[in-house]
Amino acid sequence: MRFIITKNYQELSQKAADLVIKQIKQKPNSVLGLATGSTPLGLYQNLVKVYKQGSIDFKKITTFNLDEYYGLAPTDKQSYHYFMWHNLFSKININPKNIFIPDGLIKKNQLKIYCQNYEREIKKHGGIDLQILGLGQNGHLGFNEPGFNFNSKTRLVNLTKTTILANSRFFNNKKIMPRQAVTMGLKTITQAKKIILLASGENKAKVIALAVKGQVTAKVPASILQKHKNTTFILDQKAVSLL
Repeated sequence: MRFIITKNYQELSQKAADLVIKQIKQKPNSVLGLATGSTPLGLYQNLVKVYKQGSIDFKKITTFNLDEYYGLAPTDKQSYHYFMWHNLFSKININPKNIFIPDGLIKKNQLKIYCQNYEREIKKHGGIDLQILGLGQNGHLGFNEPGFNFNSKTRLVNLTKTTILANSRFFNNKKIMPRQAVTMGLKTITQAKKIILLASGENKAKVIALAVKGQVTAKVPASILQKHKNTTFILDQKAVSLL
C-alpha cells in the first residue's frame, strides 16, 4: 500500500485528481470505477476544472459506478445516478454510452441476471483500470458492509443501521432513506488494476487504523486492500491521526 498524506481536504482532492488525470493521459480509453458521497466530490470538481481548461479529454473513457440505492429512480436527487450526472458527467465530454451505473429500479426477480450482466460489462471492457473508493465509518467499501464475503460480486444488499444512520442526513425525511442497495462486490472492487482510497476527517481515523494496521477480516471490509497489489490511500492529517 502507498500513502499520500495531505494537509486538508482540498489538497486531498487535488492529489486524487492528479492521479486520475495521469491515468487518463497514459491511457485515454481508461476504464474508471467511480464512487459517490461527500469525499470524492472535490475530486470531481477538480476534474471538471481541468477539463474546462482544455487539459484533459474524457470522450474515450468508460466508467462503472460502485453502487446505487435500491428503489430510487435515476431522477431522484438522492440517487447516485443523479449525483454523478449533476457533479461530473454533465460537465465533461464523456460519451453517455460509456457510463454504467447500477439501476435501482430493477425488479427483484430480474436482479440476479442484471448483476451478472454488470459484471460481464466490466470484463467486456477489459476490467477496471483505476477504482476510486471512499470509506464508510464501519469500514465498508461501496455498500459491502462488515461481515460480507471477500469473494462477493455485484448484488443486492441490506444496509446496516450504522450506514442508514450515517446517510440519512442527506434525506429530508429519514423514513424514506433506502434500506437496500445494488453494489459491486469486494471481489469486483479488488480486481481493479489500481485503487485509490480517499478518507478525510477525524471520524475516519479509527477505521483507517483498523483497515491499514489491523487483521484482514470481513469485520473491516477495507482491510482487504492490504492484499491488493496497487492501492494508494490519500488521507488528510485528521484521518491518519491514529496511525
